[in-house]
Amino acid sequence: MTSQNEVDRRDVLKKWVLSVCGAGVAGTTALPSAVAGADQELKPLAASLPKVDRHGDEFRKMVALGESTTAGGWSSSRERCWVSLLAGLINDLQAESMEFVNSGIGANMVSTRSPCYEHSGKPAANERLQKHVIDHQPDLLIISYGLNDARGGTPLDLFTEELAGVIGHVRRHVQPVILLPGPYFMTDFRVGGKNWSHANLETFGTYNEATREVAREQGCLFVDLLSAYQETTWMIHYDGVHANDLGHRIVANRMFEVIAQNCSGVAKKTQALEKTSPRWRDESTLKEDYGF
Repeated sequence: MTSQNEVDRRDVLKKWVLSVCGAGVAGTTALPSAVAGADQELKPLAASLPKVDRHGDEFRKMVALGESTTAGGWSSSRERCWVSLLAGLINDLQAESMEFVNSGIGANMVSTRSPCYEHSGKPAANERLQKHVIDHQPDLLIISYGLNDARGGTPLDLFTEELAGVIGHVRRHVQPVILLPGPYFMTDFRVGGKNWSHANLETFGTYNEATREVAREQGCLFVDLLSAYQETTWMIHYDGVHANDLGHRIVANRMFEVIAQNCSGVAKKTQALEKTSPRWRDESTLKEDYGF
């Protein structure tokens, strides 16, 4: 006999499945904690649902909120920073160019509660949301934190709590597609002295998975940058912390892949061109080499 508690859990999951089928915004797709242990017969149903389209229109404005890795350090020029590169990839496929704002601050932390806040680049993310995010009214928002909080000794549960709080605060005012990158790959964990020496690659791995979980719970997109780097040392600037131009290119490409796989709006222009663009291919001379 099925208990009332189990009936309630099934009902919550079914409602979630229905919400996913009609979802149009990022906040509707996270599996409710109330059904985290839901029965196995319903989980395959949720897994088999068609992909949710997070954004069916072209993007109007992108904001990138983050640390020095977001601010550009150390790409050789503003144009080679991943924020600019990502905007370029999106705009190349849109009929109307998207505006973009780089709100990266060096040594920034996610919260005033972060232990290393007093040694950080202020204001923290949770202090600057109105001016640096909400006032811009973005429909695409990248929130890139974790590297400095890990290095500065922020406990993982505090980091995830504050990151979720940042997301919640933004969504009370504006409803962008939100993308959360995990921490970037770096090679020298001594940079910055003792205040910033609390992490290693193993710590970054736990932050990466924690960020993935926050993205799942909050209905955000997630980008696994550690996987993108594959511990490739020549993608790192000589300071051992920041991406060089090659690293910025890889970061932009990986973020673009995730956006393109989840937001059909970036395909609207190319889908229109499919019907009108000239058929320019001509392999005739290659075939003639073999007598065809």
